[in-house]
Amino acid sequence: MATATQERAEKIYPGGAWPFAALLLGNAALALGPWLVRLADTGPVAAGFWRMALPLPLFLWLAWRELRGRQGVAAPTSRTACILLAAGVFFALDLASWHLGIELTKLGNATLFGNSGSLILMGWGLFALRRAPSRAEVLALAAALTGGAILLGRSLEVSTSTLVGDLLCVLAGAFYVLYLLPAQAARATMGQWTVLALVCASAAPVLLLLAVVLGEPVWPGTAGWTPVLGLALSSQIVGQGLLVYSLRHFSPLVVGMALLTQPAIAALSGWLAFDEWLAWPDIAGMALVAGALVIARAGAADD
Repeated sequence: MATATQERAEKIYPGGAWPFAALLLGNAALALGPWLVRLADTGPVAAGFWRMALPLPLFLWLAWRELRGRQGVAAPTSRTACILLAAGVFFALDLASWHLGIELTKLGNATLFGNSGSLILMGWGLFALRRAPSRAEVLALAAALTGGAILLGRSLEVSTSTLVGDLLCVLAGAFYVLYLLPAQAARATMGQWTVLALVCASAAPVLLLLAVVLGEPVWPGTAGWTPVLGLALSSQIVGQGLLVYSLRHFSPLVVGMALLTQPAIAALSGWLAFDEWLAWPDIAGMALVAGALVIARAGAADD
Protein backbone atom coordinates (compact mmCIF):
# COMPACT_ATOMS: atom_id res chain seq x y z
CA MET A 1 0.00 0.00 0.00
CA ALA A 2 1.36 3.42 -0.96
CA THR A 3 2.02 5.87 1.81
CA ALA A 4 0.42 9.31 1.93
CA THR A 5 3.75 10.88 1.01
CA GLN A 6 4.10 8.61 -2.01
CA GLU A 7 0.55 9.42 -3.10
CA ARG A 8 1.31 13.14 -2.95
CA ALA A 9 4.56 12.68 -4.81
CA GLU A 10 2.79 10.73 -7.55
CA LYS A 11 -0.10 13.18 -7.87
CA ILE A 12 -0.37 14.57 -11.37
CA TYR A 13 -1.47 18.18 -11.78
CA PRO A 14 -3.17 18.67 -15.18
CA GLY A 15 -2.14 22.31 -15.61
CA GLY A 16 -3.29 23.87 -18.87
CA ALA A 17 -3.39 27.34 -20.40
CA TRP A 18 -6.85 28.34 -19.12
CA PRO A 19 -6.24 27.27 -15.50
CA PHE A 20 -2.86 29.05 -15.57
CA ALA A 21 -4.52 32.21 -16.90
CA ALA A 22 -7.14 31.90 -14.16
CA LEU A 23 -4.39 31.51 -11.54
CA LEU A 24 -2.61 34.67 -12.69
CA LEU A 25 -5.79 36.71 -13.14
CA GLY A 26 -7.06 35.61 -9.72
CA ASN A 27 -3.86 36.81 -8.06
CA ALA A 28 -3.95 40.05 -10.07
CA ALA A 29 -7.53 40.72 -8.98
CA LEU A 30 -6.62 40.12 -5.32
CA ALA A 31 -3.63 42.45 -5.66
CA LEU A 32 -5.96 45.33 -6.52
CA GLY A 33 -7.67 45.01 -3.12
CA PRO A 34 -5.33 47.34 -1.17
CA TRP A 35 -5.61 50.03 -3.86
CA LEU A 36 -9.43 49.89 -3.73
CA VAL A 37 -9.40 50.04 0.08
CA ARG A 38 -7.38 53.26 -0.20
CA LEU A 39 -9.83 54.69 -2.77
CA ALA A 40 -12.94 53.97 -0.67
CA ASP A 41 -14.09 56.84 1.52
CA THR A 42 -15.63 54.48 4.03
CA GLY A 43 -13.38 53.42 6.88
CA PRO A 44 -10.94 50.60 6.08
CA VAL A 45 -12.79 48.10 8.30
CA ALA A 46 -16.11 49.23 6.82
CA ALA A 47 -14.68 48.52 3.36
CA GLY A 48 -14.08 44.95 4.56
CA PHE A 49 -17.73 44.78 5.63
CA TRP A 50 -18.89 45.70 2.12
CA ARG A 51 -16.44 43.18 0.65
CA MET A 52 -18.22 40.46 2.64
CA ALA A 53 -21.79 41.76 2.48
CA LEU A 54 -22.21 42.68 -1.18
CA PRO A 55 -21.36 39.21 -2.65
CA LEU A 56 -23.32 37.36 0.07
CA PRO A 57 -26.61 37.04 -1.88
CA LEU A 58 -24.72 35.55 -4.83
CA PHE A 59 -22.86 33.10 -2.57
CA LEU A 60 -26.09 32.06 -0.84
CA TRP A 61 -27.69 31.36 -4.22
CA LEU A 62 -24.67 29.37 -5.39
CA ALA A 63 -24.65 27.44 -2.09
CA TRP A 64 -28.34 26.65 -2.53
CA ARG A 65 -27.67 25.31 -6.04
CA GLU A 66 -24.70 23.36 -4.70
CA LEU A 67 -26.73 21.68 -1.96
CA ARG A 68 -29.65 21.10 -4.30
CA GLY A 69 -27.40 19.22 -6.72
CA ARG A 70 -25.81 17.21 -3.88
CA GLN A 71 -23.08 15.84 -6.16
CA GLY A 72 -20.72 14.67 -3.43
CA VAL A 73 -21.59 17.77 -1.39
CA ALA A 74 -22.83 17.34 2.16
CA ALA A 75 -25.13 19.73 3.98
CA PRO A 76 -23.39 21.28 6.99
CA THR A 77 -24.03 19.67 10.35
CA SER A 78 -24.69 21.96 13.29
CA ARG A 79 -21.15 21.34 14.57
CA THR A 80 -19.55 22.12 11.21
CA ALA A 81 -21.70 25.21 10.80
CA CYS A 82 -20.60 26.49 14.22
CA ILE A 83 -16.94 25.86 13.33
CA LEU A 84 -17.35 27.76 10.05
CA LEU A 85 -19.09 30.65 11.76
CA ALA A 86 -16.15 30.85 14.18
CA ALA A 87 -13.80 30.73 11.19
CA GLY A 88 -15.72 33.67 9.74
CA VAL A 89 -14.99 35.68 12.90
CA PHE A 90 -11.25 35.08 12.43
CA PHE A 91 -11.57 36.03 8.76
CA ALA A 92 -13.24 39.28 9.86
CA LEU A 93 -10.33 39.96 12.24
CA ASP A 94 -7.93 39.18 9.39
CA LEU A 95 -9.59 41.71 7.09
CA ALA A 96 -9.91 44.34 9.84
CA SER A 97 -6.20 44.10 10.72
CA TRP A 98 -5.11 44.01 7.09
CA HIS A 99 -7.27 46.94 5.97
CA LEU A 100 -6.11 49.06 8.91
CA GLY A 101 -2.53 48.19 7.98
CA ILE A 102 -3.12 49.12 4.33
CA GLU A 103 -3.89 52.68 5.39
CA LEU A 104 -0.59 52.97 7.29
CA THR A 105 2.07 51.28 5.16
CA LYS A 106 3.08 50.77 1.53
CA LEU A 107 0.75 48.68 -0.60
CA GLY A 108 3.56 46.24 -1.50
CA ASN A 109 4.42 45.71 2.17
CA ALA A 110 0.77 45.27 3.10
CA THR A 111 0.22 42.58 0.47
CA LEU A 112 3.44 40.75 1.26
CA PHE A 113 2.96 40.70 5.04
CA GLY A 114 -0.74 39.91 4.61
CA ASN A 115 0.31 36.67 2.90
CA SER A 116 2.57 35.70 5.81
CA GLY A 117 0.05 33.04 6.82
CA SER A 118 1.95 30.47 4.71
CA LEU A 119 5.04 30.91 6.90
CA ILE A 120 3.01 30.95 10.11
CA LEU A 121 1.27 27.77 9.00
CA MET A 122 4.62 26.12 8.29
CA GLY A 123 5.89 27.06 11.75
CA TRP A 124 2.72 25.75 13.36
CA GLY A 125 3.08 22.47 11.45
CA LEU A 126 6.59 22.00 12.80
CA PHE A 127 5.38 22.67 16.35
CA ALA A 128 2.38 20.35 16.03
CA LEU A 129 4.46 17.50 14.59
CA ARG A 130 7.24 18.13 17.12
CA ARG A 131 9.96 17.69 14.55
CA ALA A 132 13.03 19.64 13.56
CA PRO A 133 12.70 21.79 10.42
CA SER A 134 14.17 20.53 7.16
CA ARG A 135 16.95 22.39 5.36
CA ALA A 136 14.42 24.07 3.04
CA GLU A 137 12.27 25.12 6.00
CA VAL A 138 15.27 26.59 7.81
CA LEU A 139 16.12 28.49 4.63
CA ALA A 140 12.54 29.77 4.34
CA LEU A 141 12.43 30.93 7.95
CA ALA A 142 15.84 32.60 7.69
CA ALA A 143 14.87 34.40 4.47
CA ALA A 144 11.55 35.51 5.99
CA LEU A 145 13.17 36.83 9.16
CA THR A 146 15.91 38.65 7.25
CA GLY A 147 13.57 40.12 4.65
CA GLY A 148 10.99 41.02 7.27
CA ALA A 149 13.61 42.75 9.41
CA ILE A 150 14.74 44.81 6.39
CA LEU A 151 11.20 45.86 5.53
CA LEU A 152 10.25 46.64 9.14
CA GLY A 153 13.46 48.64 9.56
CA ARG A 154 12.73 50.60 6.40
CA SER A 155 9.21 51.32 7.65
CA LEU A 156 10.56 52.54 10.98
CA GLU A 157 12.84 54.93 9.08
CA VAL A 158 9.73 56.54 7.58
CA SER A 159 7.66 56.74 10.77
CA THR A 160 6.36 54.61 13.62
CA SER A 161 2.92 54.56 11.97
CA THR A 162 4.23 52.67 8.92
CA LEU A 163 5.87 50.13 11.26
CA VAL A 164 2.51 49.70 13.02
CA GLY A 165 0.94 49.19 9.58
CA ASP A 166 3.40 46.40 8.76
CA LEU A 167 2.76 44.71 12.12
CA LEU A 168 -1.00 44.91 11.62
CA CYS A 169 -0.58 43.12 8.27
CA VAL A 170 1.53 40.41 9.95
CA LEU A 171 -1.22 40.05 12.56
CA ALA A 172 -3.70 39.69 9.69
CA GLY A 173 -1.63 36.77 8.39
CA ALA A 174 -1.92 35.06 11.79
CA PHE A 175 -5.71 35.56 11.86
CA TYR A 176 -5.92 34.17 8.31
CA VAL A 177 -4.34 30.91 9.47
CA LEU A 178 -6.95 30.61 12.24
CA TYR A 179 -9.60 31.06 9.55
CA LEU A 180 -7.98 28.76 7.00
CA LEU A 181 -7.54 25.65 9.17
CA PRO A 182 -11.25 25.09 10.01
CA ALA A 183 -12.32 26.25 6.55
CA GLN A 184 -10.07 23.68 4.87
CA ALA A 185 -11.36 20.95 7.20
CA ALA A 186 -14.93 21.82 6.25
CA ARG A 187 -14.07 21.75 2.52
CA ALA A 188 -13.34 18.02 2.86
CA THR A 189 -17.08 17.28 2.98
CA MET A 190 -18.77 20.54 1.97
CA GLY A 191 -18.95 22.50 -1.25
CA GLN A 192 -16.86 25.61 -1.74
CA TRP A 193 -19.84 27.97 -2.07
CA THR A 194 -21.51 26.68 1.08
CA VAL A 195 -18.29 27.25 3.01
CA LEU A 196 -17.83 30.71 1.53
CA ALA A 197 -21.45 31.71 2.17
CA LEU A 198 -21.27 30.72 5.85
CA VAL A 199 -17.94 32.49 6.31
CA CYS A 200 -19.20 35.70 4.69
CA ALA A 201 -22.44 35.57 6.72
CA SER A 202 -20.37 35.35 9.89
CA ALA A 203 -17.67 37.87 8.97
CA ALA A 204 -19.91 40.68 7.69
CA PRO A 205 -21.68 41.56 10.98
CA VAL A 206 -18.39 41.34 12.94
CA LEU A 207 -16.75 43.80 10.53
CA LEU A 208 -19.77 46.11 10.73
CA LEU A 209 -19.63 46.06 14.53
CA LEU A 210 -15.89 46.77 14.54
CA ALA A 211 -16.32 49.64 12.10
CA VAL A 212 -19.02 51.21 14.27
CA VAL A 213 -16.96 50.77 17.45
CA LEU A 214 -13.96 52.41 15.74
CA GLY A 215 -16.18 55.31 14.67
CA GLU A 216 -15.60 54.74 10.95
CA PRO A 217 -17.91 56.02 8.23
CA VAL A 218 -19.75 52.98 6.89
CA TRP A 219 -21.83 54.40 4.05
CA PRO A 220 -19.85 55.49 0.96
CA GLY A 221 -19.54 59.26 0.53
CA THR A 222 -18.35 61.39 -2.35
CA ALA A 223 -16.21 58.56 -3.78
CA GLY A 224 -19.44 56.64 -4.36
CA TRP A 225 -19.98 52.91 -4.53
CA THR A 226 -17.37 52.18 -7.20
CA PRO A 227 -14.43 51.39 -4.85
CA VAL A 228 -16.41 49.06 -2.52
CA LEU A 229 -18.19 47.40 -5.44
CA GLY A 230 -14.83 46.94 -7.14
CA LEU A 231 -13.39 45.50 -3.93
CA ALA A 232 -16.23 42.99 -3.58
CA LEU A 233 -16.01 42.04 -7.26
CA SER A 234 -12.22 41.84 -7.60
CA SER A 235 -11.25 40.34 -4.25
CA GLN A 236 -14.20 38.20 -3.23
CA ILE A 237 -15.89 37.11 -6.48
CA VAL A 238 -13.31 37.22 -9.27
CA GLY A 239 -10.13 36.74 -7.22
CA GLN A 240 -11.36 33.99 -4.92
CA GLY A 241 -13.49 32.40 -7.66
CA LEU A 242 -10.60 32.07 -10.12
CA LEU A 243 -8.24 30.79 -7.44
CA VAL A 244 -10.73 28.15 -6.31
CA TYR A 245 -11.04 27.03 -9.94
CA SER A 246 -7.29 26.92 -10.61
CA LEU A 247 -5.79 25.53 -7.38
CA ARG A 248 -6.44 21.86 -8.15
CA HIS A 249 -4.61 22.17 -11.47
CA PHE A 250 -1.18 23.13 -10.08
CA SER A 251 1.35 22.05 -7.48
CA PRO A 252 1.89 24.15 -4.34
CA LEU A 253 5.19 25.42 -5.82
CA VAL A 254 3.47 26.84 -8.91
CA VAL A 255 0.74 28.34 -6.74
CA GLY A 256 3.40 29.90 -4.51
CA MET A 257 5.22 31.38 -7.49
CA ALA A 258 1.97 32.85 -8.82
CA LEU A 259 1.34 34.32 -5.38
CA LEU A 260 4.35 36.58 -5.92
CA THR A 261 2.46 38.53 -8.57
CA GLN A 262 0.31 40.04 -5.80
CA PRO A 263 2.96 42.15 -4.00
CA ALA A 264 4.50 43.12 -7.36
CA ILE A 265 1.17 44.43 -8.71
CA ALA A 266 0.34 46.06 -5.37
CA ALA A 267 3.73 47.80 -5.29
CA LEU A 268 3.21 49.00 -8.88
CA SER A 269 -0.24 50.39 -8.08
CA GLY A 270 1.19 52.05 -4.95
CA TRP A 271 3.86 53.72 -7.08
CA LEU A 272 1.45 54.85 -9.83
CA ALA A 273 -1.44 55.95 -7.62
CA PHE A 274 0.24 57.06 -4.40
CA ASP A 275 3.86 57.78 -5.38
CA GLU A 276 5.17 55.02 -3.08
CA TRP A 277 8.74 54.49 -4.28
CA LEU A 278 10.68 51.32 -3.55
CA ALA A 279 14.40 51.64 -2.88
CA TRP A 280 16.81 48.73 -3.42
CA PRO A 281 16.67 47.65 0.27
CA ASP A 282 12.86 47.47 -0.04
CA ILE A 283 13.15 45.31 -3.15
CA ALA A 284 15.74 43.06 -1.49
CA GLY A 285 13.56 42.61 1.59
CA MET A 286 10.49 41.84 -0.52
CA ALA A 287 12.49 39.33 -2.58
CA LEU A 288 13.63 37.50 0.57
CA VAL A 289 10.13 37.30 2.05
CA ALA A 290 8.66 36.33 -1.34
CA GLY A 291 11.22 33.55 -1.72
CA ALA A 292 10.34 32.30 1.76
CA LEU A 293 6.65 32.20 0.79
CA VAL A 294 7.46 30.06 -2.27
CA ILE A 295 9.49 27.61 -0.17
CA ALA A 296 6.72 27.44 2.43
CA ARG A 297 4.08 26.74 -0.23
CA ALA A 298 6.28 24.08 -1.85
CA GLY A 299 6.86 22.46 1.54
CA ALA A 300 3.10 22.13 2.01
CA ALA A 301 3.17 19.24 -0.45
CA ASP A 302 5.42 17.26 1.88
CA ASP A 303 3.42 17.80 5.12
